[in-house]
Amino acid sequence: MSTDDALLKQASIKAQDSTILATFDIDGAIPESGAYVVGLMGASPDYSFQRRLCIEFMNGKAIACYSFNRDQGVEEDYDLSGVSHSDNTITGSFPLSALNGLGQGHVISAFSEADGREFQHGVPVEEAL
Repeated sequence: MSTDDALLKQASIKAQDSTILATFDIDGAIPESGAYVVGLMGASPDYSFQRRLCIEFMNGKAIACYSFNRDQGVEEDYDLSGVSHSDNTITGSFPLSALNGLGQGHVISAFSEADGREFQHGVPVEEAL
């Protein structure tokens, strides 16, 4: 994958009842070959609690939607029915509880990975939680 493919332009999250709706806007298209992941990294102000919410693609098709609780080492998988995508927009639904424990003043940024390597990190996230 070249650095011109699937550049993450912006991300946003909003709470809807007990769900977080995450939207990722990319410049380019989801790669038709290889692995591609978009996600959110959330942390408490001192980074002692960290969560990752991810949507993973393989050869252009969504194959996984999950969260990872770094301090507990626990991954939780979610139904792919909460994921949709077009060429330039990826959306995913996660339970609001996936960000529990981050508290006030938390930090949230977006990232992408391509073929197992970090592609982008620290992309700002517009929040409406």
